[in-house]
Amino acid sequence: MKWPTWLIMMRHDVSVYNVLRDKKSRDPLYQEFLRSFKKDWLSLETAILAKRVQEKFRLQMGDHNTPLTDSKSAKAEEVGRELRSIGELPDVIFISPYDRTWATFEGLKRGWPELEKVKWLEEERIREMGHGLALLCNDKKVFEALNPKQKLLREIEGPYWYKYPQGENIPRVRERNHSWLGTLIDNFAEKKVLAISHHVNILVTRANLERWSASDFIGINNNEKPINCGLTRYDGHPQLGSRGRFKLTYYNEAYYAK
Repeated sequence: MKWPTWLIMMRHDVSVYNVLRDKKSRDPLYQEFLRSFKKDWLSLETAILAKRVQEKFRLQMGDHNTPLTDSKSAKAEEVGRELRSIGELPDVIFISPYDRTWATFEGLKRGWPELEKVKWLEEERIREMGHGLALLCNDKKVFEALNPKQKLLREIEGPYWYKYPQGENIPRVRERNHSWLGTLIDNFAEKKVLAISHHVNILVTRANLERWSASDFIGINNNEKPINCGLTRYDGHPQLGSRGRFKLTYYNEAYYAK
C-alpha cells in the first residue's frame, strides 16, 4: 500500500490570537467600528476607527511566535491521555515550526509520555497560511478599511483565490501540502503518522485527499472549521484499488471535555 496505515492530524490548542478575537468582538470601540464599516467602509470615520482598533488590539508579534493562552496546554494533555488509552503509538510525528504547535506537542506528551520515544520532524509545509501585511491588523475588516483597494480585489477574486500582500492564498497552501502528502507516500507508506498543525492546513489536507473544489473548501471553512485540539483521522485500506486507498475515518473529534 502506498498510503500510511493511518494519519491523525491535530490542530493546536487555543492561542492568544483566538482569545483576542473573542475579546475584541465584545469591545465597544470595535462595535462602533463595525457599525461605521457597514454604513460606509470607505469613509474617513471608518478609517479613523480602524486605526484605533488596530492600535488597541495589535498583538505585536509574528504568527510563528504567537503563544497559547495556556502555556502548558492542559487540553492537549487530556487528548494525549485519551489517545494513549485507545490507540497505538505513531511511527513518526510531524510538527509545524510555530510556537503554538510545539507547546501543544509538549502538552500532548505529558498525557502520553511514550511519545518521547517517537521520531519527530519539524515540517514547514504544514504551517499556517501566511497572511502577510494583514498580520499588522489581525482583523480582515480593519485591514480592508485601511487598504480599500484590497477589499475591492478580494471581492473580485473571492476568499479562495485572494492573497493578502506578501501572504498566501488557499491554492498556494494546497501546493505545499500536496508536496508533504507526497513525502508521506514516498517515505511513510504503511506507517502510523501524527501531525500537529493548523486550521487551514488541516482543511487543505482534506481538500487535497478528497479533491475538493474551491466552493467545497469555502463551504466547510465557513460552516465547520477545525476546532482547537480537534482530531482528524484517515486510514489506509490496502484491499481497495491496486495500491490501497486513504479514506476519512473522522473529522473534528474532541477527545477532551468541552
